[in-house]
Amino acid sequence: MVGLASPAQAAASATATYTKVQDWGTGFQGKWTVKNTGTTTLNSWTVEWDYPAGTSVTSAWDASVTGSGTHWTAKNLSWNGTLAPGASVSFGFNGKGDGSPSGCKLNGGSCDGGPSQPGDEPPSAPGTPTASGITDTSAKLSWAAASDDKGVKNYDVLRDGAKVATVTGLSYTDTGLTPGTDYSYSVQARDTAAQTGPVSASVKVTTTGGDPGPGPGPSEHIKMGYFTNWGVYGRNYHVKDIVTSGSAEKITHINYAFGNVQGGKCTIGDGYADYDKAYTAAQSVDGVADTWDQPLRGNFNQLRKLKAKYPHIKVLWSFGGWTWSGGFGQALQNPEAFAKSCYDLVEDPRWADVFDGIDLDWEYPNACGLSCDTSGYDSMSRMMKAMRAQFGQDNLLTAAITADASEGGKIDSADYGPAAKYVDWYNVMTYDFFGAWAAKGPTAPHSPLTAYPGIPQDGFNSAAAIAKLKAKGITSDKLLLGIGFYGRGWTGVTQKEPGGTATGPAAGTYEQGIEDYKVLRSSCPANGTVAGTAYAHCGTNWWSYDTPETIRAKMAWAKRQGLGGAFFWEFSGDTANGELVSAIHTGLAS
Repeated sequence: MVGLASPAQAAASATATYTKVQDWGTGFQGKWTVKNTGTTTLNSWTVEWDYPAGTSVTSAWDASVTGSGTHWTAKNLSWNGTLAPGASVSFGFNGKGDGSPSGCKLNGGSCDGGPSQPGDEPPSAPGTPTASGITDTSAKLSWAAASDDKGVKNYDVLRDGAKVATVTGLSYTDTGLTPGTDYSYSVQARDTAAQTGPVSASVKVTTTGGDPGPGPGPSEHIKMGYFTNWGVYGRNYHVKDIVTSGSAEKITHINYAFGNVQGGKCTIGDGYADYDKAYTAAQSVDGVADTWDQPLRGNFNQLRKLKAKYPHIKVLWSFGGWTWSGGFGQALQNPEAFAKSCYDLVEDPRWADVFDGIDLDWEYPNACGLSCDTSGYDSMSRMMKAMRAQFGQDNLLTAAITADASEGGKIDSADYGPAAKYVDWYNVMTYDFFGAWAAKGPTAPHSPLTAYPGIPQDGFNSAAAIAKLKAKGITSDKLLLGIGFYGRGWTGVTQKEPGGTATGPAAGTYEQGIEDYKVLRSSCPANGTVAGTAYAHCGTNWWSYDTPETIRAKMAWAKRQGLGGAFFWEFSGDTANGELVSAIHTGLAS
């Protein structure tokens, strides 16, 4: 009897809601969202439903989906089966046909948990908002109602792509704005089944007041780029290329990547590239060749020469990264000793004048990247407190951090807010949201600025990340927007627009599924934009990447948000004349 009762009992405290995200005639993209509406943790979930004959699932992600005739079953994967009270998780799939699901069951019981019915159509887009009552710090937005077959429950108000309020009426007054600042507002409806419809068109609002003079000058924003030590090999990119490309005049900081984290200490990443490689006169920043007996050669010496020629540039040594983040957990067992080891290495007398501080690229504290970390929620504060105590106030201390703003995602996994008081700024990695690690798709831009209808994962966009970090108490000037100087792509794609299916990652020069901008701009030129970034469909390949135009628009958005500036990964993906660095420079200066 207990065994028979358990599924229904579990289902009574959880719901499964269906949304048809896209429909392209012969096929569609669907999504189920499972939400724990109870008071105890849900340890696993299974969603079952029926499609009419002629409608079927062709590919799926974030769940194991199987079919038997017209009956379909989706089970959680190893990493997304546990849902705390109030938490939710979504999985998506592509299908063919045009039928709607019926007979939904969640863990053997009803999917509904209430009056809404799975298979409901999502609401329509609300009317374009109109603005009134604009002051220095507030604006009133009003809009026409959306329609829905079961009724509209409420509306999300989006400012610059990030949700700022949920209201039941048809107006909202946004307060606490900055005088003399441009904002963009749109609205999205939600029905009684918690399905959201398409976002309305946007209205631009400029608050009154403020300084009527020109915007911030280029020196007021941070423009930082990563330089990789391994780039001197196959990529044949050297410090001198920062000069010849014209980028040296347009940047303010360089992160030298990467130093390793081993045995609880900061260690050298690549000794040969870092301080031993000899440069000829033609290869050297100042035209002077290295000698066999000089005390410092390699990238460190070239960076020293770069700083002598361009004194405004500051250099930080970055430790960790995707491959070498596994050592941070051990380092945090004694953060003071780790900080001392890092200080001793960065301030080694052979190259102490080269570096102006340290950057920690931990992917990810108390969460999973290449490996999983269990250091605890307070891991960032403990690490950064020890680092600041060791490096003092005269050295820069920064960190590259996740941009996963999903509910219960990586931003929520560690105490980035309290740790911010120790750092000069955070490099928010607002790229790599989507890519061909999901080999079958759906195709999606890897660096969306905002959400868009059909985005595969809620909270996977730059605006959501910045908004969540601000909500955790981090001031805008301590946040830098990340830009990728590369694209991510799939092959076997027939659909031009995002949301298409694929057969696997597209070929890349160094790695499947990824390619430098300097290659893509010619080999697969952009022929569309979505959510503030560009995409390209050429042959059967589908790529997404930022162009000079989308970067300038992102920089304008960053300025409206009051961000400290921008950073990029990494120099060698740019063209020989540095057109992407130029776009960041002009975008922040204009």
